[in-house]
Amino acid sequence: MGRTSKDKRDVYYRLAKENGWRARSAFKLLQLDEEFQLFKGVTRAVDLCAAPGSWSQVLSQKIGGQGSGQVVAVDLQAMAPLPGVTQIQGDITQLSTAKEIIQHFEGCPADLVVCDGAPDVTGLHDVDEYMQAQLLLAALNIATHVLKPGGCFVAKIFRGRDVTLLYSQLRIFFSSVLCAKPKSSRNSSIEAFAVCQGYDPPEGFKPDLSKPLLDHSYDPDFNQLDGPTRIIVPFVTCGDLSAYDSDRSYPLDLQDGSEYKYTPPTQPPIAPPYQEACVLKKTGRLAKEIRPQDCPISRADALSQPLAAPQRHTQLAPEVWKWGSEPISTPAQCASICPQSCGLGAEILFPASQ
Repeated sequence: MGRTSKDKRDVYYRLAKENGWRARSAFKLLQLDEEFQLFKGVTRAVDLCAAPGSWSQVLSQKIGGQGSGQVVAVDLQAMAPLPGVTQIQGDITQLSTAKEIIQHFEGCPADLVVCDGAPDVTGLHDVDEYMQAQLLLAALNIATHVLKPGGCFVAKIFRGRDVTLLYSQLRIFFSSVLCAKPKSSRNSSIEAFAVCQGYDPPEGFKPDLSKPLLDHSYDPDFNQLDGPTRIIVPFVTCGDLSAYDSDRSYPLDLQDGSEYKYTPPTQPPIAPPYQEACVLKKTGRLAKEIRPQDCPISRADALSQPLAAPQRHTQLAPEVWKWGSEPISTPAQCASICPQSCGLGAEILFPASQ
């Protein structure tokens, strides 16, 4: 397949490159804003798990373009600089990261905290959902340190079996919790976004990054709550219904009739973890999978006849058998060394024919 193959299969990937976005996920935040007006009245915003920076781009244009807006991007990985965005390469589970965010805002809390982070999926749905839930809780935990009362929190969520646990946790801190699915998010994916508005922590709550918000020792049936304790979260779709379908392939011809021209990615990754493997592959030094037909003939395969089991009457006790520095030459010595032996060792070393 050529380099235009993905442009056919993923129209939002193609549009992101043509519009200068670093990733297709920029359209997800734009469509969420169209539905919920996330950027209205926002002057200080935090983008958690920001790399490669598409959501930070959107925040920079929507908030930083107002002149007084401030955007802080946080990620463990290095990210190429963005105009109007202050970058912090740090861990969102550390208190020092929260303090550094507040320091960049000159002691003021944030109006909006967003997180589009996701773990490296394994294909095991239960594991992926659990890891994503813990990442969301880590983002929520640091948001309680930097978010102002009445602020907004948006984070990616996997709609799995225990998603009610997350909704219940979010509902404790926010007056409004919705589950939103942008049009640019594939229908085949369980990905969605929790849109939490009206930050209102419980009375007496003190943020503490040293403790997880969700205890691991819960009843497996806890998500099947009844009565007033059960949290039912509305599900909302975002984006124009006539917009492009993220699961459909489109022709390369543009709608205005102009000729298609390939557009390279806006910003290549900065020091990705797979960089060394790419270099080794280009130079032909990457280890290849060894196929059976490529294996050299082993010594066992080179033998003309299969090895026969040795006959007991021809097996003699070698004089080189030793226990430490002492040689073993008689069955009595073998029995004295291993008094609990069943005699099997002596029988092998010293056959009855000897």
